[in-house]
Amino acid sequence: MGSDGPADPTRTLDAREIDGEPFGAIMAALDDLPAEGTLELVTSFEPEPLYGVLDERGFVHETERVADDEVRVAISRAK
Repeated sequence: MGSDGPADPTRTLDAREIDGEPFGAIMAALDDLPAEGTLELVTSFEPEPLYGVLDERGFVHETERVADDEVRVAISRAK
């Protein structure tokens, strides 16, 4: 995916592994994201309500459905 170690600006958060509402964990991961970093969010559905929040906070996203029960959303800071 990228280089090893802290130089790799991509982080992955699998929301399917979070008990309860994952919104807080997603926001915390975005707060910790390096300026040039990307958060790859893995969910079981397309998180459409999240998109408006991302726009308001200055993030852009790209969504890809990779399986019936797996959606990956690449989130990065808008340039």
